[in-house]
Amino acid sequence: MESKYVNESRVVRTSRVFPNDVNNHNTLFGGKLMSNVDMIASISAAKHSRKECVTASTDSVDFLNPITQNDSVYFESFVTWTGSSSMEVFVKIIAENLKTGDRKIAATAFLTFVALDEDGKPSEVPAVIPKTKEEIKLHESGKERAVLRKHHRGTSKELARFFTTKKAWE
Repeated sequence: MESKYVNESRVVRTSRVFPNDVNNHNTLFGGKLMSNVDMIASISAAKHSRKECVTASTDSVDFLNPITQNDSVYFESFVTWTGSSSMEVFVKIIAENLKTGDRKIAATAFLTFVALDEDGKPSEVPAVIPKTKEEIKLHESGKERAVLRKHHRGTSKELARFFTTKKAWE
């Protein structure tokens, strides 16, 4: 399978923050941001693999600076690292003050997607080729994050064996 450049999976989206998008601190709801992150990341995964993809995990979402109603929100996502059927997608979120033009990194996120074949089984994906300093830095550290994800997933599965499915009032 032929490798692809990171840029081939790059997706950009800008949105505005409206009154119904903010919480009691007048900053963007974290859940609203996370929904947008998953949406844009899924497009990057599909563009890279050209297959149906499912979110395997939201590995991290780090809220670094608040986003207010004075800001536009710029989302940029791309595939940074691949396994055999999995893809790590990085999402950078930038808040831009619409009055001053000041820009700041508001949040970052890593998600993992799995490509599926026609039968819904994991399917091979192309390797990724980074070019820019940002892409190279993320790619070089991708394998380490994949090892951490695998360990975390195993721990989560083991812990889940102890959870009950009973109703809370039973």
